[in-house]
Amino acid sequence: MKIAVLGARLVLGVNFVVFGINPWLQFLPLPELNEPATAFFSFMATSYLLTFVKITEVVGGLLLLTGRFVPLALTILAPIALNILFFHIFLDTTGLFVAIFIVVLELFLAWAYRDSFAGVLSMNAKPNV
Repeated sequence: MKIAVLGARLVLGVNFVVFGINPWLQFLPLPELNEPATAFFSFMATSYLLTFVKITEVVGGLLLLTGRFVPLALTILAPIALNILFFHIFLDTTGLFVAIFIVVLELFLAWAYRDSFAGVLSMNAKPNV
């Protein structure tokens, strides 16, 4: 199980780091997008949002790769992973398999680190005042 967790953590971390820095270094060609997907990226590219998301991907990916603050990394990357999945479900289905794979890895790691989320998932949490 430890090897599976390490493998999932590294694969997910590399994925987020590589695709997070690609918009600036452009070492991977961007695929052709259909009209709704192009409109979505046009909206994101005209504001701070794309930069913010990509920096968040790189930071989260580096946290996964180093093994430091993994529950925090999973928490900040979860909305991004879901957005990737929904983008490929609703706007451009060509990368759907990869999107599903990312979400499965995210869920697997969240399950592996489930004890770290106990406080966050407490229904009646009280402050320490």
